Amino acid sequence: MAPLAMVAGSTEVLARPDLGEHLLTDLERARAGRFRLASSRADFVAAHLLVREAAARLLGRPAAGLTLLQRCPDCARDDHGKPYLAEYPEVGVSLSHGRGVVAAAAGPDPVGVDVEQPSRGTAAEVMERVLSVGELRRVREHAEPDRAFLRLWVRKEAMVKLGRTTLDTLTGIDLSGLELDGSPLRGRYGDLHLLDWEDEVHGAAVGVVSTGEPRVERL
Repeated sequence: MAPLAMVAGSTEVLARPDLGEHLLTDLERARAGRFRLASSRADFVAAHLLVREAAARLLGRPAAGLTLLQRCPDCARDDHGKPYLAEYPEVGVSLSHGRGVVAAAAGPDPVGVDVEQPSRGTAAEVMERVLSVGELRRVREHAEPDRAFLRLWVRKEAMVKLGRTTLDTLTGIDLSGLELDGSPLRGRYGDLHLLDWEDEVHGAAVGVVSTGEPRVERL
């Protein structure tokens, strides 16, 4: 059973009647209600619904039978932290959302996914906080530095969500030996499989990391 990843527009997810807000827990609805912008709320809800769909496809179970919970390992609160399925806690799940685009992944083992949209002129101090020396060199030498940085960033953020590193220790992960051009791209880092691609439909970069080789499915 290979890890499964999905990416979709928020409106695309919310248009599915079988993925309505009736699937959310009371806590998820409360969290969604705290967003001031309707678009941000929609992205949050869509991501929480898409991860149910990914897990449902992986397990061959209806999304309506899956309860998504979160628990922070540091403070033990359940309004943030690593997501998991109440019914299948052994299944790895991960979700991410940008501006109008969401991504989700599910697998038999821990999995991490990230989706990011390009921003103009990434500050040098930001790159120095998250990239290794070798990665910095690759980005600075690239014809499109911002695009190269985004590819590395989704890979690293997915590894954070996987639980292999933290935002404070990202410079200790060196992915400078991996390709930066092409879509999709598959790579290896130790025992991990990395898959990332540039989603032209939604103008975003997507990265998935797992010990199993991920596959991608459409909504």
